[in-house]
Amino acid sequence: MLEDGQVCLVDAGGEVDWYTADVSRTFPVSGEFTKAQRELYGLCLAVQKEAIEAVRPGVTVDALHDATVRRLTEGLIGLGLLKGGVDERIADKSYRRYYMHRTSHWLGMDVHDVGDYYVDGRSRALVPGMVLTVEPGLYVAADDEAAPAEMRGVGIRIEDDVLVTEDGRENLTEAVPKEIAEVEAVCTR
Repeated sequence: MLEDGQVCLVDAGGEVDWYTADVSRTFPVSGEFTKAQRELYGLCLAVQKEAIEAVRPGVTVDALHDATVRRLTEGLIGLGLLKGGVDERIADKSYRRYYMHRTSHWLGMDVHDVGDYYVDGRSRALVPGMVLTVEPGLYVAADDEAAPAEMRGVGIRIEDDVLVTEDGRENLTEAVPKEIAEVEAVCTR
């Protein structure tokens, strides 16, 4: 049962005319994020927006992921979930306690569509016409005694579907609310 004070993360796949979509949003069950949930959500949202802005021809999928990891790690240190320097926490992969998946996957006729992420041993560069997800997340385990009590059990993911265009990108799912005020506004009790 979902209870007030919790969040609900929905990862939804859809299909139209044989093409798929994959969108994740996180909602406060009570209709309003708690302070701690708002901090985690705000960090995830800021990083996701930066990653979307970075999508353009020539950028690699690894570059998107690496930038996302760096920004999330900075934020995790700022929130006190990790200690030490950013480079240290990336090198020892301790950020993976809170962010354990990749930032993107291909979309097309399947929600995790086929396609190489590496070509000739190097991260594949984006080209116009590709569609990928941008989906950073933060997940604090309910039994993580090192985390502040108010953050335990909170999972946040914000995922959009992005088309690589000739001169940048188009967020195909931008109409789905994700700003804090928008998300809270669509939540009804």
